[in-house]
Amino acid sequence: MRRLLRGCVPLVAGLLFGIGLMVSGMVVPAKVQAFLDVGGRWDPSLALVMGGAIGVALPVFRWAGRRRFPAPPHGPVDGPLVVGSLVFGIGWGLSGYCPGPALLAAGGGNGEAMGYVLAMGLGMILGRRAGAPDFRRA
Repeated sequence: MRRLLRGCVPLVAGLLFGIGLMVSGMVVPAKVQAFLDVGGRWDPSLALVMGGAIGVALPVFRWAGRRRFPAPPHGPVDGPLVVGSLVFGIGWGLSGYCPGPALLAAGGGNGEAMGYVLAMGLGMILGRRAGAPDFRRA
């Protein structure tokens, strides 16, 4: 029974995350781009979404900080990290998608999001071939 419950936690968390993305409008690229357009027609509504997420996550992070979990892998802020961050940010700003909402929209049949997910996968493959570290194995 405990094993079954442990297996359901990721499913429930994923469903809750997906529902939250849909309700907040994160799967609508125009809404995300309007949030990023601070010099134009700025839409601050996603700041409320972020604030709500922080309010929910902060107590959990504080609780987890008191427990003994293995430290996540990390390293110095170096050139590849900065370049990867820039590429991610530029892609997010131009497309209006970040990975979570893109996967959700692609799963719903959105062709534009499917193209984004394919490009994201290709970027991941090229990054691996260029020597990006695989933190899943750290």
